[in-house]
Amino acid sequence: MTINVLVVDDSAVVRQVLQAILNEARDIQVYAVASDPLFARLHMEKQWPDVIVLDIEMPRMDGLTFLRQIMQERPTPVVICSSLAESGAELTVQALAAGAVDVVTKPKLGVKGFLEDTKREFWQIIRAAGSSHVRRPKSIPPGNVPVSAAPVAGRPADLVNLAQTTDYLVAIGTSTGGTQALEQLLTQLPGTCPGIMVVQHMPEKFTAAFAERINKVAVIEVKEAETGDRVLPGRALIAPGGYHMEVERSGAQFVAKVFRGPAVNRHCPSVDVLFRSVAKHAGRNATGIIMTGMGDDGARGLLEMKNVGARTIAQDEASCVVFGMPKEAINLGAAGEIVSLENMHRMISR
Repeated sequence: MTINVLVVDDSAVVRQVLQAILNEARDIQVYAVASDPLFARLHMEKQWPDVIVLDIEMPRMDGLTFLRQIMQERPTPVVICSSLAESGAELTVQALAAGAVDVVTKPKLGVKGFLEDTKREFWQIIRAAGSSHVRRPKSIPPGNVPVSAAPVAGRPADLVNLAQTTDYLVAIGTSTGGTQALEQLLTQLPGTCPGIMVVQHMPEKFTAAFAERINKVAVIEVKEAETGDRVLPGRALIAPGGYHMEVERSGAQFVAKVFRGPAVNRHCPSVDVLFRSVAKHAGRNATGIIMTGMGDDGARGLLEMKNVGARTIAQDEASCVVFGMPKEAINLGAAGEIVSLENMHRMISR
């Protein structure tokens, strides 16, 4: 089955290179390119694409406005391909919240070489998008924004770890489709929920804006993790892009450790890195949840958690955008339970 792709970008070089590298894959065909959303509409009237590759900054209509129109009219897999750097991180987070399934950050200089060097990864992104189940995003009603739960002040680290602890944590790993799923999940949780640690595959510099966005609309506190942050009830720590995150014990308390390191399963942060540390330091005092995403990152770490007595959950196929990571965990026997996204908050609250 061929995946028909529409490329929308105001750069003639980007359109030319993307068309060339995507057409090299036997199962992908760029059937049309457009310099802006208005020209894209003309192609879409003749043939609706299976996947849209979309820039954000374009003339006549920006990509974010176009994305929102598409998702309201006819939800379609959209991959953002943008040169936005740190200054545009918030725009990229908004695009993911509006329904984009993935983001590829292209450099402002040397874009042709970058795209050619990463073409095989781009093929996999298009394939994952083509098999994804895109839904109309649920908009958050304006006004009455809940106040974030205030963090509890932590005491100085103990010199010796206690053998046991009553503290509890929830570790979550996700990738493609995870930004929308996390926003839906975290905004449903009460301030009394267990402490949460999240690895979302996301480029460096975007995780802070993503955490800030959810923090504004959630009852719980949501922040980009820093080394030494306490894992507290009513708080979710999100691993920074480009950094691994682990949990460590400080006496009877759980704290985050954030560090640079080589990619694991092609990812940094890696879900397996987090889950393995949870298995080691939290054991049965933890729940591991693997959610929508491409690949197998997290499956083996979730199995390690299960083997030491932790509760383990995989998101069900029907509610996943991409049923890759949960499927691998299920096939490995790592998932003790399979739960829909709609019911996930109840499992955590219990």
